[in-house]
Amino acid sequence: MGRIKTTYLKRKTKELFKTHGDKVTADFSQNKEVTNKFTKLHSKKLRNIIAGYVTRLKQKEQ
Repeated sequence: MGRIKTTYLKRKTKELFKTHGDKVTADFSQNKEVTNKFTKLHSKKLRNIIAGYVTRLKQKEQ
């Protein structure tokens, strides 16, 4: 079982996926860079959680 994501993280991830979905890949390290570029987060932990969630969404899409 995984961790439960908060509404804030889900909302930010879905916004990122909707607006920049063509730049998102199924690779976590590339998604970290995309997340860093297009969101203003103060914490590395939040960036990694969002990047991981985007990666999961992209893998489900494929």
